[in-house]
Amino acid sequence: MEATEPKYGDYARMAAMSVDELARDCVAEAFRGHGPGGQGINTTDSAVRMTHVPTGIVVVSRESRSQFRNRQLCLQKIRRELEIRSRRPTVRKATKPSNASKQRRLGAKHARSLIKQSRKRVHEDET
Repeated sequence: MEATEPKYGDYARMAAMSVDELARDCVAEAFRGHGPGGQGINTTDSAVRMTHVPTGIVVVSRESRSQFRNRQLCLQKIRRELEIRSRRPTVRKATKPSNASKQRRLGAKHARSLIKQSRKRVHEDET
């Protein structure tokens, strides 16, 4: 059977879960972080990549030198993402420019055209 994308209500329900319940639905893996930090970051597996299995959300945290703290930060990031996904997108209404705005735009184009025409050389007619 094919997995379906969770709905807004499902995301809201998951975002309201406690941290322990949310952690049970996640798979975490620790790895060595890279980048600035020198010897401390190069020798410990303190960075954490966490996947929320029901939704497929993947977050990474390597802000702290503590693996425990990075796990907490990952859970916070997952909860934040669930809250964002639980909100329905605003419905956009198709609009068109008003007649007044069209007239202003065309008037500005005409004024610009006159400015450019005034830059041309004046040619005297030879008759």
